[in-house]
Amino acid sequence: MALLTPLLAFLYHLPQVYKWLLKPYYVASLFMSVAFLMIRKTPGICEHLSTQREDGNPCDFDWREVEILMFLSAIVMMKNRRAITVEQHVGNIILFSKVANVILFFRLDIRMGLLYLTLCIVFLMTCKPPLYMGPEYIKYFSDKTIDDELERDNRVTWIVEFFANWSPECQSFAAVYADLSLKYNCAGLKFGKVDIGRYGDVSKKYKVSTSPLSKQLPSLLLFQGGKEVMRRPQVDKKCRAVSWSFTEENIIREFNLNELYQKSKKLNKSKGDWSDKINESQFPPLHEEEEPEVDAQVEETETKKDK
Repeated sequence: MALLTPLLAFLYHLPQVYKWLLKPYYVASLFMSVAFLMIRKTPGICEHLSTQREDGNPCDFDWREVEILMFLSAIVMMKNRRAITVEQHVGNIILFSKVANVILFFRLDIRMGLLYLTLCIVFLMTCKPPLYMGPEYIKYFSDKTIDDELERDNRVTWIVEFFANWSPECQSFAAVYADLSLKYNCAGLKFGKVDIGRYGDVSKKYKVSTSPLSKQLPSLLLFQGGKEVMRRPQVDKKCRAVSWSFTEENIIREFNLNELYQKSKKLNKSKGDWSDKINESQFPPLHEEEEPEVDAQVEETETKKDK
């Protein structure tokens, strides 16, 4: 079952995955993930490699390499059980494949291991996964705008994501959060984001740690009347995040989005009715039966002037 779930998710999102694979970041990552496999199986190259196989065939895996690859598969399956998007599934496969390649290359030849490790470090420093660029109803805050916007109207409920661009979890969650904003955004319920990797003062004020060890990225905070009502993930006494899965179902349930959305729509309707009443009281309509009295008064004044 652990194998079928990511496989079915991959097949369902295959057209979208195909578009990702055409991007330079994923093309380079896939080549680096299968680097050892290509070298071990490519004729003309594999003949010059060392091997511990009993038959002396250098173009096939030995028993230790098979063990490392099986261990890699087990780790990927365990990590993908908590993955919520296809990006996370693919990211986990690429990450642990690179780790396995480093071990395999060092075991094969220390020079090849150092070369591959150097390539991985350079790739990590120079290439970043493509950011989500799809449709969304999200307002992006800075350190100077977040407080004013949250306190502008006490009747507006805000759900704000605290994120950092360098965090793979935040990048994977971007599509889920954007989809929620498209479904639930209205005048009384709004969605926002703030990059606390860039604005450190916001991170300190709202007590969201940017340390990878704290596992607080991303964090979702619910604000009502400008004050924080709840957050996910929760933080324990040691300032570490309690494990929580950022699936769309969990967010809808924990934040009561359906109920908030219905209340926000009723609030908007009542605000509209109230504004109509105010307009009517300021500018009362002119009734037809009042018009003859006005005309009579005008005629009376004109007659007095003639006299």
